[in-house]
Amino acid sequence: METPHIRIENNGAVIRLRPDVTTIGRGKSVDIQLDHPSVSKLHAEIIRRGPYAYVSDLGLSRHGTRVNGKVVAQRLLENGDVVSFGSQRCRVGGLPNEGALPESDPRRSAEPELTRREVDVVTALCKPALSDDAFVAPATARDIAADLVVTEAAVKQHLLRLYQKLKIVEGPNRRVRLANEVVARGLVRPLPMATTVDGRTQAAVSALPVVPTEVARTPPPIAS
Repeated sequence: METPHIRIENNGAVIRLRPDVTTIGRGKSVDIQLDHPSVSKLHAEIIRRGPYAYVSDLGLSRHGTRVNGKVVAQRLLENGDVVSFGSQRCRVGGLPNEGALPESDPRRSAEPELTRREVDVVTALCKPALSDDAFVAPATARDIAADLVVTEAAVKQHLLRLYQKLKIVEGPNRRVRLANEVVARGLVRPLPMATTVDGRTQAAVSALPVVPTEVARTPPPIAS
C-alpha cells in the first residue's frame, strides 16, 4: 500500500508524511522545507488521524494556504489534492480513496461540550484573529485574562482543558491551532456589524457555544 506523502511540484521531491504532525515552511527545522519568500518559516501543518489527514494553516503568512485553489484555514485532504503553501504547489498522494466529500470531516462527528467560561475564553482568544480579513495571531493568555477580568492562571487552566477537549496536541503554536480549530468548527464567527474603538474599526465576534443545558441555565461563577 502506498505511504501517505506529498510531492513538491517544482522539483519532483516526494516526502512521506509523519504519523502524527508534519510541519511545512521555509525554516530549517520544519519537516518539509519550501525555500521560497512566499512561504513563512512555519507555514502550516498536515495532521494525520487514523486513515485521514488534514492541512492546518498556522496564520503566520500573508500568502496563506490553498487546497485546489481555494484559501483554507483547515481542510480534510483527499488523494490527489493540490495544496499550495504561498506559491509552492504540492500534490497529496497515498491517502485512501473513499470518495468522501470535503464536508464529511470525521473530527466534527461529535462536538465537545464546552462550559460557559470555556466559550468566553475561545471567544476572547479569537477576537484579534477575526478582526480583519487575514487570520492574525490570536490573543495571549494575558490578553484573555484582561478581557474577562480573571487571573492569567485561570485562563491557562481553561486553555489546557480546551486543548484536551478539542484534541490539540502539544507542539509549537498550540494557541494558533486551537483558534483555527474553533473557527473551523464554527464555535466562533465574526459579526457583520463593526464598531469603532480609538479610531480603528473592529469586527464584533459571536460565540456559537456547544453548552450542556444545565450549564446554560446556571452559568458558573467567574474563576479567579
